[in-house]
Amino acid sequence: GIFFPCIFTQHMFFSLALYAVKVRAEAMQKASEAVPSGMLSVIGRREANYKFACLEARRHCELLGIENPVCEVSNYLFPDSRVIAGHLEALKFLQENARKYYFARTKMLPVSGAFHTRLMESAVEPLAEVLKSIEIQKPLLCVYSNVDGKKYMHSKHIKKLLVKQVVSPVMWEQTMHSVYERKQGTEFPYTYEVGPGKQLGTILKSCNLKAWKQYTHVDALEDDEEAAET
Repeated sequence: GIFFPCIFTQHMFFSLALYAVKVRAEAMQKASEAVPSGMLSVIGRREANYKFACLEARRHCELLGIENPVCEVSNYLFPDSRVIAGHLEALKFLQENARKYYFARTKMLPVSGAFHTRLMESAVEPLAEVLKSIEIQKPLLCVYSNVDGKKYMHSKHIKKLLVKQVVSPVMWEQTMHSVYERKQGTEFPYTYEVGPGKQLGTILKSCNLKAWKQYTHVDALEDDEEAAET
C-alpha cells in the first residue's frame, strides 16, 4: 500500500493524494499484466536460504528460455516468514522443490503480479510524475518507511521512498524492530490494531513478544454494532 505522511490541510490536496494512489494502482496493474507473475507466501525452517532458492529458481527459468527472470524476496514479514515474488515458472519451481529449500509451507497469494520487484519498473515513472504536483509536508509524528525501516526525514526524502517502494521489498520485520526499539528497562508503548483481522498483531508477536504484551485489537465493526444496540 501507499501512505502519504503529511497533514491534509485542504480538500484539494487530499483529492490529489487519492489521485496519486489511483495512478499507482493502475500503473502497477498494467505492469502485472505484461508478464505472467505472482507472489508466494513462504514459511521456512531455520535452515532455509531464501536467496539461494531464488537463485536456483531464476536459473530454472533461464533453462526454460525466459530472459532476465525475476524471483526475489518481496516482503520480509517476520522471522522465518517471507513472500517471494517473480515469474510464475520460478514460483512453481519453488513449490515443487519446497523440501529441498527447507520451506515448511508455501501458498500462492491471490494477486495478479510480482509487486515490490523490478517487474513493476514501468509503474515508477507515472507515480513519480504525479508526486511532483503534490506538496508533502514533514510529518508531525514519527512515520517509518517500510523501504528501509527508518523514519521519514523531509519532503524530498518522502517522495523518493514512495517511488522506490514500488520496486523494493517491504521491510516490515525490520520496521517493527525500528518502531519498538527501546533501552533495556523502558516500557513498550500501547499498540492498537484497528479494523478486521489481527494479522499485524500476529506479526508483532513474532517480532517482539514483549511489545506484543501491550497490544490490543479494536474491531471497528463490533463497536459500531454495540453503539447501535445501545
